[in-house]
Formats: sequence, C-alpha cells, structure tokens
Amino acid sequence: MTPLNDLGLPALARATIDRAADERTREGLLEALRADPTTRVVALQGDQAPLQPGRGAPALLLVPPSAISEGAQWAFLGRDEDGSARLVAAVAAATERPVDAEDWGSLRAVGGELSPVESGLLVEAVALGRWLLDAPFCPACGGRTIVRTAGWSRSCPDCGRDHFPRTDPAVIVAVASADGSRLLLGKNAMWKDRNVYSTFAGFVEAGESAEATIVREVHEEAGVIARDIRYRGSQAWPYPRSLMLGFHAAALDDAAARPDGEEIVDVRWFSRAELTAALAGEADFALPGTASIARRLILDWVEHPE
Repeated sequence: MTPLNDLGLPALARATIDRAADERTREGLLEALRADPTTRVVALQGDQAPLQPGRGAPALLLVPPSAISEGAQWAFLGRDEDGSARLVAAVAAATERPVDAEDWGSLRAVGGELSPVESGLLVEAVALGRWLLDAPFCPACGGRTIVRTAGWSRSCPDCGRDHFPRTDPAVIVAVASADGSRLLLGKNAMWKDRNVYSTFAGFVEAGESAEATIVREVHEEAGVIARDIRYRGSQAWPYPRSLMLGFHAAALDDAAARPDGEEIVDVRWFSRAELTAALAGEADFALPGTASIARRLILDWVEHPE
C-alpha cells in the first residue's frame, strides 16, 4: 500500500497499492502472474466489481485468476502490502460477468464506502479496464493495436505509434456566498426526476488553465463570477476518463445567480443547517453520493466555516 494523508481527501484518493510500474516492461509478466496462486484479481463488468457477501460495509471480492472466464482484458495493477500481485480482468457492461459472484457494486455506488486501499484499487481498475476495452484501434491510422507493458500501453504494428491511457482534466468547484454564510449548488438537467443538487463542474478546454475554467464554467452555468479560487484536492473519475480537480471559491455578486436553463435547470443558495440535514438524509433534497468529490467539497464547507 502507498499511504496518503487521507484526512479529508476525496473518497477515491485516500490510498493506493504500490503500482510497481518498474515491473510492467517485464516480458511475460501477465502470464506469469496469472499462473501464480497468490495473485488476486479485480473482476469488472463495466464499472461493477464483485463484493464480499454478508458484510455490513462493502468490501471487494478478489478472486484467483483461474476463476475468471474467457474473453476478459487483463492488466497489472500493482502489488499489495504482502507483495502479492493485483490484476484487473475487465469485460464490457453488456457482456456476461467474468466471474460467478452474488453481489456486485459500481464504483459510483460503493467507491466511497470501501476501505481507502480498496477504493483506490477499484478506481485504478475501472480507469484502466475501460481504456483497454474502449481503445483497441490506433487513433492515427486505424490499425488494431497490441497491448504492451502489462496493459498500460498499446502499440500499433502498422504505423509504429505507442498509445497510453488518456486522462482528461476537469474542474469541480463549491461556490460560497460573498459573506461565506451560504453555498450555491445547482440541479443538473440529467437529474430532472431527482431532487439532487451539486457543485459546478466542467472540462478544461484546450489552452485553458484550471482557474480560467472555473470562472468560465461557473458564469456559464450559474451566472456568478467566481473569485478567491482555492485548490482543494483531486481524484480520478473514470466516466469516462476524468481527473477531477476540486476547488473552493466565492461569488463576486450573490444576486447574479441564475441557471443557464440547459445544463443547469435550477440554482439555490443553501445554509449550513440545510446542508447538514441533507448530509444526514433528513432534507427534501439530496446531495451527491459518497464516492463523488462534490460531496467532499460540500462537507468541507459545512465543517469549516470561515
């Protein structure tokens, strides 16, 4: 395990195993590890992994390589603290599950409830597994690529180019009122049937800084100008391949708040008392799930009044 200072870190960024990147170039590594009885595998169907049955809190069910059915994409994730290898065996969401297990959970649903190491392992597995399934062809010439470096790169035999998993930076920001007493949240158009409010987010555009993205996105989506931008932390979010960069900010003019009417259908200023009730599940509106960095940003603001 590679420990991090996990006090207050986003749910999927609290810890990770040793990725042992120096081993990836070893010839025949995956074959050798699949034959090793101490190796354990994160089986994936889309973004869902098997869970141990009968547990109060969710825990990953890691299986030996022999338990995985044919047709999965394999990659080396790293090594646990006892030195045993961890692999991912991934199949598409519409494909039959690669292992027989009773309970399954998606990264979105259980990532925030897993132990720090297991949440880090699952987000790594989902991010890498999705890339292996979604990018079999060379984007330069269209040729079918060959998986290299134990699942961490693809090589095109036709044009000779090497390709690696993409990570797209995106910002997510919690915007407080000018006096710091309220937090501005928005309701996404995709949640029209759910009364969920969250922080504001968007992808970093070409040639744009994270700070400039925040100002642009918040103004576009919620009408206000963001100021006093402060970096909070980051976590991977493989939907499909984002790195979410979390920030806090303040509004220049509270009265300017309004939804764009397209992506955001409503914006509201919430007090700490209202958000405390929502975090406890005792409000008439809901907040993002525990795996989301948005929830961490909201919790930060509630717990640390300035």
